[in-house]
Amino acid sequence: MAKVTSAIQELVSSKDLPVRLKEDLISTFQELDKVTKTQAQAIADEVELVYLRSRVEPLEPVGTVSAQSIGEPGTQMTMNTFHYAGVAEIDVTQGLPRLIELVDARRNPKTPTMTIYLEGEYAHDQEKAYSVVWEIEASPLIALGTISTNLVEMHLQIQLNKNTLISRGMKPDQVAALIEDKLDVNLTRKGHKIIVAPTTSTFRELLQLVSTLRNLVFKGIESIDRVVLRKEAIDDDEGEYVLYTEGSAFEKVLKIEGVDSTRTTTNNIHEINQTLGIEAAREAIINETKATLDGQGLDDVNVRHLMLVADMMTHSGAIESIGRHGVSGSKGSVLARAAFEVTVNHLIEAAVYGETDSLRGVTENVIVGKPIKLGTGDVSLRMDYGEHVPPGLKKKSKPKSSPKPKSIEVTPDSEQPSFNLTDLPGVGPKKAEVLSEAGFTTLEALSNASEDDLCALPGISTSYANQLKSTIETLLK
Repeated sequence: MAKVTSAIQELVSSKDLPVRLKEDLISTFQELDKVTKTQAQAIADEVELVYLRSRVEPLEPVGTVSAQSIGEPGTQMTMNTFHYAGVAEIDVTQGLPRLIELVDARRNPKTPTMTIYLEGEYAHDQEKAYSVVWEIEASPLIALGTISTNLVEMHLQIQLNKNTLISRGMKPDQVAALIEDKLDVNLTRKGHKIIVAPTTSTFRELLQLVSTLRNLVFKGIESIDRVVLRKEAIDDDEGEYVLYTEGSAFEKVLKIEGVDSTRTTTNNIHEINQTLGIEAAREAIINETKATLDGQGLDDVNVRHLMLVADMMTHSGAIESIGRHGVSGSKGSVLARAAFEVTVNHLIEAAVYGETDSLRGVTENVIVGKPIKLGTGDVSLRMDYGEHVPPGLKKKSKPKSSPKPKSIEVTPDSEQPSFNLTDLPGVGPKKAEVLSEAGFTTLEALSNASEDDLCALPGISTSYANQLKSTIETLLK
C-alpha cells in the first residue's frame, strides 16, 4: 500500500474531475506499491483528458440521441415474461411490457415484487430468516387449516393444522381471537378445532361467512401473497439468505425486525418515492430500466441516456410519465404538444386561451420549417468586412494620381465660401465624415486645429495630419 502524500492529494484536487473520480484516483494510488508525484501527475492528466473528452459537446441534441439510444433497442425486445433472478417460483414482467410500465410510471405494476435483504444473524440463520418470512408473507385461514360447512347445524368447522401454526409462530387462541374481533359471529373453540356460526341462521349468511373467512389474513402483510427464501453468495463465501416476494409493501417491510433497510428494494417506483423520496425514486427508475435492458441482452445502452429519462420524469419533484399526461403533455410549446397526440384538442385549447409559441424546441421549428437551435443551427456567424477586407476579396484597380490642389479665392470682407472636404487632396468620403463630425467643416477651422487635435480623430495618422495642415496653409496664402 502506497502512502498518498499531501502533494499528490492537492494535485488530484486541482483536476477538473467529479468528486467520485477524485476519490477513485486517491484509492487507486493507495493500492499501488509505490507512486511518485511525477507518476501521479501523468495518471491524473490522462484521467482528466479522458473525462473531458467524454463530456457532451455544447449544443448537442442529447434528448434526441437518448431517445434513439433507447428506442432502437426497444424494437428488439420481446413481449414475454421471464423468471426473476433465477427464482422459478416467482414471475415478474420483463422485456418491453416492463419498459412501458416504467416510462408510463404505472402506479400499480402488473407483477409487484420485492428483494429483501436481511441483517445480522437473520442473514445467516435459516430459522431466524424464516421468522422474518412469516412476518411478511400473508397467512390467510386457508393456509392454516381446512374449512368445512355443516348445513344441518348451520355452522362452519375450522380444523387448524398444528404443524403449520408452530412453523408460523401462531397459536389457536390467536386465530380465534382475531375471528371474534373482525367478524360478528358466534364462536366455539376446542383445541385446534374452531366452530363458527353466523348470528342469523340463513344459508346466504353462511355462504358469505365462508367467503370472508377464506380471505381473512391472520399474520403477515395482506398485499404479499408469497415469499421465497434463497441462499445466495453476495459478499462472503458463506452466502446469505435473501427473500423474494410476490406483492409489495415497501414501507411496512422496512419496519420489520431483521430486514436490512439499506439494501432492500422494490420494483414499484411509486412506493419508493413515498417512502424514501424523489431522489431514491430516480435511482430506482435508472436501475429498473437498466436491469430490464440488460435482461434482454441490450447492455450497450449508455446509462447516461437512462439517467436523462429519469431526470425528466422526476425533475418536478413528483414522478411523471413520458406521455401526454406527463412530460410530453406539459411542454410549453403548443406545436410540440400537438405533434405528440390529440393534435386538434391542443390547437383548439391554445386558440381559446390565446397561447403563443416561442419556437425554441426541435419539433416546433421542424413544423414551421425553421432551422433548429441546436448544433450548428444555433451559431450565427457573420463576417464584418469594415476597412479590413481579406486579400482574396480586394478588387484590383489602377492607382489614381493625386489631383492638383484647387485654388480657392478668399476675400477678407466676405465669409469663406462653402466647400466640400472631399475637394481637398487626400481626403476621401470616410475621412471627410470623421472631420465633419469633429466640427472641422471650414478651412479656417482646419487651419486653427493643431496636429494633436487631428491625430486624436479615428483613422488620422501623424503623417496625414502634417500633410493636411501643409495643404491648408498653401491654400490660405
